[in-house]
Amino acid sequence: MSTTNYIGKPTSRVDGPAKVTGTARYAGEYAVANLAYGYVVSSPIAKGKITKIHADEVLALPGVIQVFSHENVPSLAWFDRSYKDLVAPGGSPFRALHDAEIKFSQQPVALVVAENFELARYAASLLRVEYEQEAHETNLETQRAKGYEPGRGKTGFQPPPPPRGNPDKAWEEAPHRMEAEYVHGAQHHNPMELFATTVEWRGDGKITAYDKTQGVYNVQQYLTKIFGLKKDDCRVVNEYMGGGFGAGLRPQYSVFLAVLAALELKRSVRLTLTRQQMFSFGHRPHTLQYLKLAANADGSLAALQHHALHETSHFEDYTENVVNWSGMLYQCENVKLGYQIAKLDVYTPLDMRAPGAASGSVGLEIAMDELAYEAGLDPLEFRLRNYAERDQNQDKPFSSKKLRECYHQGAAKFGWDQRTQAPRSMRDADGKLIGWGIGGGVWDATQQKSAAKASITADGKLTVLSGAGENGAGTYTIMTQIAAETLGLPIEAVTFKLGDTELPEAPLQGGSWTAASVGTAVKNTCEALGEKLLKLAQKMDNSPLKDAKPEDVEFVNGQIRLRADANQAVVLRDVLQASGETKVEADSSAMPNMLKQQQYSLHSHNIVFAEVKVDEELGTIHVTRVVNAVAAGRILNLKTARSQVLGSVVWGIGMALMEETVMDHKFGRYVNHNFAEYHVPVNADIHDIDVLFVEEEDDIVNPLGVKGIGEVGMLGVAAAVANAVYHATGKRVRDLPVMIDKLL
Repeated sequence: MSTTNYIGKPTSRVDGPAKVTGTARYAGEYAVANLAYGYVVSSPIAKGKITKIHADEVLALPGVIQVFSHENVPSLAWFDRSYKDLVAPGGSPFRALHDAEIKFSQQPVALVVAENFELARYAASLLRVEYEQEAHETNLETQRAKGYEPGRGKTGFQPPPPPRGNPDKAWEEAPHRMEAEYVHGAQHHNPMELFATTVEWRGDGKITAYDKTQGVYNVQQYLTKIFGLKKDDCRVVNEYMGGGFGAGLRPQYSVFLAVLAALELKRSVRLTLTRQQMFSFGHRPHTLQYLKLAANADGSLAALQHHALHETSHFEDYTENVVNWSGMLYQCENVKLGYQIAKLDVYTPLDMRAPGAASGSVGLEIAMDELAYEAGLDPLEFRLRNYAERDQNQDKPFSSKKLRECYHQGAAKFGWDQRTQAPRSMRDADGKLIGWGIGGGVWDATQQKSAAKASITADGKLTVLSGAGENGAGTYTIMTQIAAETLGLPIEAVTFKLGDTELPEAPLQGGSWTAASVGTAVKNTCEALGEKLLKLAQKMDNSPLKDAKPEDVEFVNGQIRLRADANQAVVLRDVLQASGETKVEADSSAMPNMLKQQQYSLHSHNIVFAEVKVDEELGTIHVTRVVNAVAAGRILNLKTARSQVLGSVVWGIGMALMEETVMDHKFGRYVNHNFAEYHVPVNADIHDIDVLFVEEEDDIVNPLGVKGIGEVGMLGVAAAVANAVYHATGKRVRDLPVMIDKLL
């Protein structure tokens, strides 16, 4: 039989064949009977109110079923302002079609439902809506003086720790100092799959919503509270997702509108947003960061001050942990961190891959590069001199930290010792300027409560269930690996099912916690199933395991055998057949060990080495090499883990050189809301990327020892590229993305 040592191996995706053959079904692809189609009409203004909707003209078209707007939407529990979804920030959630008020450009103002998509789209283009426009403000620069500190208790928000030492005095007295502001504009997630919902009407007020989401349970809770449905009457399914990156953490207005139409019309409805409408909800916020750093004569950090201001909407206080990381990544006794938000006439920002940390690492890591030059030190040597052995924010030891090994192994792989310090000192054979830069980061290693269920049949086939999500990160595969190894089965004998509210509850897929949370639940569940199988094996005639305890046996190659004597074994299929059971089941859950974990700081770390080549005459920048060294605990699957970090590096390159959603403040509208003008890296932009996983054992973070890699792999990439551009050109660009006009 196949080997059963799967964890850590570079295993191919078990869901790969379904994706490449087209049998994987996404939210907008489910075939259901009697399907109607919806199309959203979006507001062309950023602020004001609707004065008239001319729906009669559209309703007269044959095949148009209904036009939903604030004028005819029924009274719903949705309109209770106290309601929050699981990841809602402080404030009052946006309520689609609630009233005539316009809060942001592209706000949904109507839903046209017709017998087919083409008719719905055409009818929506004919709907005339009259507005009374008001003055809006969408420019963060004008709101600097109106920034305020968000209140405590916001979802996921950790206020910066209080100042330590005397950072102002230390900065003034230090021989090496720098201060600067760093800026990046708004960025949008832009996953390949559009947001869509197919609502299947099952009769008697019962529905199944096939929704694009990173958390089926979050959407179910949202819908049951809004529409007053029972959980049993509102099933939510998401088996595959064509990218989410945080955009799917909150239920979007698309699922609300689709379910509203289905319940009102008592028939199945599908709603798919356009690419332009994908820019109408959630984004990485436009952020301004101010840093003051100082170093002593020996290169040790004397002072560190980091303040951030970013946008939020007028109806919610969206918060990110932007500056906190700066107080723990490097050793410094004099630190002051500050964080504010400012209200604009935009939709509430939303978590986007490595929220807060991706922004914060840009400011901190470029500032560290600037101070290294000011102190006359190599940027890597400067970081090594300021290595933090302890989390000073919490005054706790790290549960594990192999960042120093990341520095050394990454530098060796990249060839950092060949770097010359002076800007403009390296060129290739064609005369292009070469620049080498570094940047790194730190990310939380967390575990959430999660549950799973497992069953094995007489033919030796194992099925494991959990309502987890699959963003494309490899969840199907790593859960299959964990189950297969725990019960000693070939991977082909294991089926893992996820993304359905009829399965055991699991957390949202986000925050890099899925492997730790769901993986631990799957392991616990398979171990519980193993104990049941052992008891059945002990009832067999002449069983060699009769007196064995669970800790005395192991599951290997389809057998249960004694650890002390591998010859004393029984075959799993024989156990089931002898017992007369057609199927054996078990369920279990997993929670973090807070008593143990709260004594430590739980984090993953990384360092990125980047090479750029710059054409001095044209100003064009190419990222030709990247080495990303990551310390993230135990790696469950080297193949999918590497893929995760490759994607993170591509994102970081996009953040450094391309990605920016441009706002026309005259209209309060994003003007490049399409794939043609919102630039993301393509194959021609990406060259050599090496990923190193530094071995790191950690039995504190969770029983599996995993920390998650989806976010940490992106940290420091944008800063490393920007620092490499400085090394190549001698020009320091602090306003991302770094484009040609900023170099010429």
